[in-house]
Amino acid sequence: MSESAAGPVGTAQEHENGAATRRRPGRRPGTADTRGQILAAASKIFAEKGFDKATIRGIAREAEVDPALVHHYFESKEGVFVAAMRLPADPGQVVTRVLEGPRDRVGYRLVKEILTVTAEPAAREPILALMRTAMTNEQALTMIREFITRAILGRVMAVAGVPPMRMEAAFSQIFGMLMMRYIVRLEPLASADIDEVAELVGPSIQRYMTGD
Repeated sequence: MSESAAGPVGTAQEHENGAATRRRPGRRPGTADTRGQILAAASKIFAEKGFDKATIRGIAREAEVDPALVHHYFESKEGVFVAAMRLPADPGQVVTRVLEGPRDRVGYRLVKEILTVTAEPAAREPILALMRTAMTNEQALTMIREFITRAILGRVMAVAGVPPMRMEAAFSQIFGMLMMRYIVRLEPLASADIDEVAELVGPSIQRYMTGD
């Protein structure tokens, strides 16, 4: 009697399990690892398509989640990029802080902000890794160039009215400063105090950006 009672139950469970395995796959809801899935997908999409051609929908499709979840965790494509590349700060927030103060100290504040967010080895290593990769990998170079152009240079040019050539010249000097300080480790620049470097390099950046 117990066997016959158990039989229909077992059959029902088998049907239910079979239906589950046959259920058509769809976009996964948020889970404990959703953020990690999105970041893995974003890294792949950015590497393949670059920053400009990557989209929130494309990243969501690769991660098999709803695009709303990408917005929920990262707000924007820039936010996804910052997290996927493990950058130590959101460039948009850095630019906002740089542009908040007096115009005649923009160069100083820009240098100081960049040196401050890269002060800790663990924070700057992802940036240095990207810089090294960009020197030998065309796809990485394109991705980084597009991100810098949209997220940093474009934002400063729009808010401060800096011409493209001036902004790019300023950024190239900052890039060189980071190379000499953290990769080549040229002394005494490598161990100099942040304020000291900002006071030294800032006026040159200021001249590039504003002509002052």
